[in-house]
Amino acid sequence: MEDTPENSQTISDVMSDYLRMVERARSKRTMLAYKNALQAFSEVLEKRSLKPSVTPIEKLTEEPFLKFVDYLNVYATATEQLYLQAVKGFYLYVDSEKLIQVSQSRLTVLIRQRARRPGTRFPQFPIEAIETLLDKVQDVENLLISAADEDEALNAKLRAYRDRAFLVTLADTGFRVHEACNLRRGDIDWNEGRAIIIGKGNKQAVIRFTSRSLQAIKDYLSQRGALDGNSGKQLSSLPLFARHDKGAGKKIKPMTPTTGRNIVKERVEQFLGSEMVGKITPHSFRHYFVTSALRGTGNLRIAQELARHKNIQVTQRYTHLSDDELDKAYYEVFEKKSK
Repeated sequence: MEDTPENSQTISDVMSDYLRMVERARSKRTMLAYKNALQAFSEVLEKRSLKPSVTPIEKLTEEPFLKFVDYLNVYATATEQLYLQAVKGFYLYVDSEKLIQVSQSRLTVLIRQRARRPGTRFPQFPIEAIETLLDKVQDVENLLISAADEDEALNAKLRAYRDRAFLVTLADTGFRVHEACNLRRGDIDWNEGRAIIIGKGNKQAVIRFTSRSLQAIKDYLSQRGALDGNSGKQLSSLPLFARHDKGAGKKIKPMTPTTGRNIVKERVEQFLGSEMVGKITPHSFRHYFVTSALRGTGNLRIAQELARHKNIQVTQRYTHLSDDELDKAYYEVFEKKSK
């Protein structure tokens, strides 16, 4: 472990200063995005044996930024570009404060050479693997893990029910991960099977739930009943999806998007193997939802409204067909006609 010299700031200290500057100059949403970017960058630093909470800022070099560019290729290209700009901004901030010397031109070249360029891309995700995963999590017994004591056994059980409800909800509603994590119990109209949320662009949206997602959520909340009842708060104000770890204890604390991503990562590795980690992310379930809506209705406009895409061209990216579907259509049109 690195010793921090007297009067020297750690990397975490400077990150906090940088975020405070961003908060003053930019919107809250941008600040949160930059915070997530620095958290992802911190994971890269940890792997390079540069623990941000104890490593002096003077130890930071441009080399981890190169690794960060490669690290981001599991994210959507838009997220990759945003995170790169956030961390590049952090380096420039450190340079402006004369804490380390940074070459802005080198950072720009690294982004240009190694980062993916945003553009029109077909959403690529293993749809059959997602369906396999959803099939596995239907039996909550598959999600249980052994525990050392009674408290840990309770948390393991709650995580099993929560993870099932969370994954099924992502697949059946099209929620973005931060939207699902922000849900409160009172947001759901159980009779109508829907919720009204403030989504992307600060716009109100109606989200519809399937019977299986509602049942999975009810099963989870039933297991959580004692904790919720002892919280001293109105049930409607409690988070729909909560943390169940030692840090949360017996308090009901909301999940963060990072926890949501970890749930997907853990369950993908458990049921599909380590080679699928990174290939299926929380946003993959949104791709799955939009594709299912298109294939089920055949109506681009309906799929656009359900997906809450502002531009129908975004929805059109999901209209590409598989080779099997093209083979079947070709046979139906041409081969049958010739017989």
